[in-house]
Amino acid sequence: MPDFNAAITGVQGWVPEHVLTNKDLEQMVDTNDEWIRSRTGIVERRLLKGEGKATSDMAVEAVGRLLEKTKVAKEDIDLVVFATVTPDMVMPDTANTLCDKLGLKNAFGFDLKAACSGFIYAITVGSQFIQTGMYKKVIVVGGDKMSSIIDYEDRATCIIFGDGCGAVLLEPTQEEVGFRDAILKSDGAGREYLYIKAGGSKVPTTPETALAREQYVFQDGRPVFKAAVKGMCSVVEELMQRNGLTKDDVAWVIPHQANQRIIKAVANGLKMPMEKITVNIHKYGNTTAATIPLCMWEWEDKFKKGDNIILTAFGGGFTWGAVLIKWGY
Repeated sequence: MPDFNAAITGVQGWVPEHVLTNKDLEQMVDTNDEWIRSRTGIVERRLLKGEGKATSDMAVEAVGRLLEKTKVAKEDIDLVVFATVTPDMVMPDTANTLCDKLGLKNAFGFDLKAACSGFIYAITVGSQFIQTGMYKKVIVVGGDKMSSIIDYEDRATCIIFGDGCGAVLLEPTQEEVGFRDAILKSDGAGREYLYIKAGGSKVPTTPETALAREQYVFQDGRPVFKAAVKGMCSVVEELMQRNGLTKDDVAWVIPHQANQRIIKAVANGLKMPMEKITVNIHKYGNTTAATIPLCMWEWEDKFKKGDNIILTAFGGGFTWGAVLIKWGY
């Protein structure tokens, strides 16, 4: 086994220009700014507009800027792991479309679908390719055009989600930094609380399913809230315990940006001060697989080399988990 680790050597995010505010939503569904803020913490979210614009277009912006920032040549990228639940098409994988659009001719790519936990699953997978010595430069992307699967007549979901994309570059290092450990979980029994009914092999899309609006996200908020708080708290505590860490040893927790109340409940459950919790849900809403890399991008200048950082997420399915990294630069 090679004696090196997988370290994040660059991070970049991108969000669309179009802003959908709470005031805008007041004109669309029976809701109001105070109700949305008090229950979700969201003030606005970004939507990708334009005919034919897809998740890969956001990734082109994020990954293109990442390569410029890290001064890495396109031909040196070995692999792209793309976490998304809103692929451009059912097939081919959006990772391959991204490689073609950016000219990553020597990379192979694949999509990973784990809903809001997608990025932590993907960074764990990408790190393994580095740690085995198989590849030297791996890009992990988390991106979703949630506006494409949200019913803007359903006030329970349309207030929550937004569009965005983030990406990190993983490279080998012999320093004591980078990916350290991960605990990843799933429970298919949770599928009844957060799902899209139509569009798969069980319920193919038909004119009837479209009229019934079954191509959009359905969420039963109460059981999802309870499971999310319990799930994230338990895996973070387990991860800290098996790595000999106390809350004082952890510099930052980067939680999935699902709901401000969930984020605060997780912080309280971990007895972690909010000063150590990254939060930007007020600006972007829930961008699903993109929330964690977007937070990393916005907090990058606050991280110090060697900082213990825990990423944690919970998503539909159910999927959840936590990842421990030591910041590499």
